Amino acid sequence: MDKPLIDVEDLRIRFHGAHRNHDAVRGISFTIGREKVGVVGESGSGKSLTGRSLLKLTPKGAKITATRMQFRGTDLLAASEKDMRRIRGNHISMILQDPKYSLNPLMRIGNQIVEAYRLHHNAPPAEAKAKALAMLEAVQIREPKRVFDLFPHEVSGGMGQRIMIAMMLIPEPDLIIADEPTSALDVTVRRQVLTILDELVSRRGTGLMFISHDLNLVASFCDRVLVMYAGRIMEDLPARDLHQARHPYTQALLESLPRLDHPVDELRVPVRDPSWLDGPVYRNGVLV
Repeated sequence: MDKPLIDVEDLRIRFHGAHRNHDAVRGISFTIGREKVGVVGESGSGKSLTGRSLLKLTPKGAKITATRMQFRGTDLLAASEKDMRRIRGNHISMILQDPKYSLNPLMRIGNQIVEAYRLHHNAPPAEAKAKALAMLEAVQIREPKRVFDLFPHEVSGGMGQRIMIAMMLIPEPDLIIADEPTSALDVTVRRQVLTILDELVSRRGTGLMFISHDLNLVASFCDRVLVMYAGRIMEDLPARDLHQARHPYTQALLESLPRLDHPVDELRVPVRDPSWLDGPVYRNGVLV
C-alpha cells in the first residue's frame, strides 16, 4: 500500500483573543493518499481552515500545533517559508471558491497560466505558452488561443473556474486542495467541471482534498469522506457508505437534505447535542 501524501495527527488551530481563546480546529487526525477525500460540514466547522493549514496559509492570528503534520515525509510545521514556497503550487495546489477573487484582473488569462508554469519549471516562454494552451484544452475550453488573450472579466463563471483548475494543475502537483470549487456554478456546469477534475486527477494519480457543503455531491464524487463539526472530525468513512453513516451529527445532516424519493412538507433542522463537542467519533463504522 502506498504511503499517504498527507499524514496529520492531533492538529489544533487556536485564535488568541483579548478575553478568551477560540479553538477552531480541535485535535483532528487524518491521512490523504492518491484518492479523492471529501471534507463536509456546516460553515464554521473548520473545513477550509484545515485545508489552508496544510499550506500554512492561515490568518496571522492562528496558532497551529500538531503531533505530526507531514507531506510525503516533510514536516510542514518545521518547514520554513522558503520551503513552503517550493511546496505550494509545485507539490500542493489550492483551487479557491470564486475565480473572480483569485485571478488577477489586470493580467490576461494566458499570461497567468504561463506564469504559474514558469514559476515551478525552468522553461522558456514558448514552451510555457504551449503547455498553457494544452492545459486550457484539457479543461475543455473551446478556442483556447482566443481565451488565452482574454481578461478574467471577459469569461463566464464556469469558464473562470476551469481556468483556475488549469492554473492549479499545470505545475503537476501531487495534491490538490479544492475549497468549494463548484459552489458558484449552476448544476450543468458543476457536473462538467467535476468530470474534468475527476479525469485529470485520475490520469495524473493526484490526491484531492475536496471541501464542500454538498453531501450528495461528495457521496457520488469522492472515495472517502471526513465529516467535521465544531473543529472535530465526527466521522471518517468510505463515500459509498455516507448514507449509512453512524454518527448522529452525520445522520442529522443527511436528514436535512431534500430527497425526490422521500418528499416531506418540512425539512428537518439538525438538533445539536452538546455531547458531540467532546464525545467519541466514528472511523469506518467503529466508535473510537
